[in-house]
Amino acid sequence: MSNFFSASRRVLDIDSFAGGGGASVGIEAALGKPVDIAINHDGEALAMHRANHPATEHFNRNIWQVDPADVAAQAPIRLAWFSPDCTHHSKAKGKAPIRGPKATASRDLAWVVVLWAERAKPQIIMLENVEEFADWGPVLESGKPCPDRRGLTFRRWVREIERAGYAVEWRELRACDYGAPTIRKRLFVIARRDGEPIVWPAPTHGPGLLPHRTAAECIDWSIPCPSIFLSKEEARAIGCKRPLAEATMRRIARGVWKYVIDNPQPFIVPVTHRGDDRVHPLDEPLRTVTTAQRGEFALAAPYFVPRYGEREGQEPRATGVDRPAPTVVPTGNGASLVAAYLAQHNTGMTGHDARTPVSTIVGKGSTQAVVAAHLTRQFGNSVGQEADRPAPTVTAGGGGKTGIVAALMTNQMTSNADGGQGDLERPINTILAGGQHKALVKAFLVKYYGTGGQHGDCARPMPTISCKARMGVVTVGEVDYEIVDIGMRMLTPRELFRAQGFPEDYAIAPEHDGRRLTKSAQIRMCGNSVCPPIAEALVRANIAIARNRRVA
Repeated sequence: MSNFFSASRRVLDIDSFAGGGGASVGIEAALGKPVDIAINHDGEALAMHRANHPATEHFNRNIWQVDPADVAAQAPIRLAWFSPDCTHHSKAKGKAPIRGPKATASRDLAWVVVLWAERAKPQIIMLENVEEFADWGPVLESGKPCPDRRGLTFRRWVREIERAGYAVEWRELRACDYGAPTIRKRLFVIARRDGEPIVWPAPTHGPGLLPHRTAAECIDWSIPCPSIFLSKEEARAIGCKRPLAEATMRRIARGVWKYVIDNPQPFIVPVTHRGDDRVHPLDEPLRTVTTAQRGEFALAAPYFVPRYGEREGQEPRATGVDRPAPTVVPTGNGASLVAAYLAQHNTGMTGHDARTPVSTIVGKGSTQAVVAAHLTRQFGNSVGQEADRPAPTVTAGGGGKTGIVAALMTNQMTSNADGGQGDLERPINTILAGGQHKALVKAFLVKYYGTGGQHGDCARPMPTISCKARMGVVTVGEVDYEIVDIGMRMLTPRELFRAQGFPEDYAIAPEHDGRRLTKSAQIRMCGNSVCPPIAEALVRANIAIARNRRVA
């Protein structure tokens, strides 16, 4: 180690539990320099970190195998960032008991911060973990945290850091309030021993500030969404899994009802011009319509279907894509997306991008149809959320748990006799009154959608029809449309990294041991990562060099 540092390195900035590099991205953005040391026992995580932070010295070791005094002997430590494993503190773990040496060791990882405080004496210490970290306390023989001693260990941990000469504060912060398109909320602890005050940065996004970034901007709308009604054999042929679980179908249904059927304000998403990632509200003038062969615009009513479980008696949840995405967590829990577009059925056009103006309305009636999308989360009983909100928290579980659900709505007043259905990149075919596919989807909607509970199947009388359009009918510009298909796909690793706030050029599939990181490994790195924008805000607010440079 002594050969690594040059005499010009007057202070060191260290990222412990470095993972794929989220905290390091934020630290580097705030300080204008790379972190000096990254420590992690996971070779795959350091492969990603090394690919994006080549100037950093990487220690592929268990954190307990690095002597803080040896590091501090090379140069004073200005910043030591810690993001210890949150698995056995997080509510995302569910009701599983905390048992065994691995679980105990995981919960005790934060004690390494005390070791660094005592032996290395960093000027500033920062820690990120789940909100439940503040409840850290003894565990009963049953494997459940003791409710009467909740937070006891956390308070003892804070006292040990204070005893080492630090002032300590902690707060819960949301990444979306600092420019990341995810609602991810985490507990942050700041400790400093230099006599300077601890500074908590003011939010930059939210009511009265910059608008929250949305989930919609993270999504590649060109990726097709396979129908949720495919048979097992049809799904296997195209590489997806069907049928979906009953709980997932309930969440999708609830989301489509809330964000498609009852959505008073869809938005417009362009489907052409690949470099254009803008999303336009309906209360703005439509953008220029071009001669693009595929058309220009789509009317989107997207939302996310979270996969977190509901409480007993709670309706399946869903949130809109015009808000930050749900939190991405290390277990792969995420969200699936449902998105919408307008399909035009005259003059040979294939449809419109939802970020451009609607095409001309002709005298013979509507010639357009709507495809509605939302994000669905594939764990627990979560419904999902809108696609124009920040993406959910990215989790590290294999394969990811966030997918796109796309609902296609077509005008019932058509003359096309072809009842078939093409993919979402092509115009939809007209659905006649006797069309079987329409009946199938209608049965699904009748069973799961409603304002007062579950409905029966199509063999029973319809529930009472209220004054407002129900039963899968959507009114757009005083023209009725009916949902005829719903598609869903999981979000890709790149989409999840965007939601977490990583830059677009961040390398997420580097080689490790001669092979590219798998999709599940990429998602794990994303779910375990710190959101870069919030790390940047904290470091920028608390390190004088950054504040002085910004003022200058």
